[in-house]
Amino acid sequence: MMGQTKYIMSGGLAFDEEKDMKKLEKFALDGWIFDRFAFMGYHLRKAESQELQYSLDYRKDADSDYFAYFNEAGWKHEGTAENYIHIFSAPPGTPPIYTDRDSLVEKYSNEKSRMGKGALIMLASTLSIMAALFVISYFSSLEGTVSTIMEILFVLSLIGLVFTFMPYLGYSYKLNKLK
Repeated sequence: MMGQTKYIMSGGLAFDEEKDMKKLEKFALDGWIFDRFAFMGYHLRKAESQELQYSLDYRKDADSDYFAYFNEAGWKHEGTAENYIHIFSAPPGTPPIYTDRDSLVEKYSNEKSRMGKGALIMLASTLSIMAALFVISYFSSLEGTVSTIMEILFVLSLIGLVFTFMPYLGYSYKLNKLK
């Protein structure tokens, strides 16, 4: 049905998690409820206006006990992205998922570490491909297809580096603000 779904862009969870959750709350008041995660954003579905608050948590391979814990605290699981990022909703007044600074520090420290590892891998890949391109430029017999493939891999590795290093910086900033 046309007009029954809507896409909204995320500001980036490492940078604008709180703003994203507030944006979803405002859309829920207008009758647009979170439906699922989408590439760099969220899909919403048309429904009755609801007063909701949203919150994110990060847990790889979450089990039923994990979701039961949030459910008992009043938070309904709404969706999961990449088997890792979980979004929950609750009526206003429900105590937040994270109630103290220490638990927030732990949450963002884990994310910073995860993104840092990814950024290091992508940096090593990017530098290796740069070195290979440098070597290829000295051997004219390797020019052409091999060079083109390596250039494509270089661009892809740069994209991967940006998408891991920028969140790493975002989580580092959040941690510095909390400490």
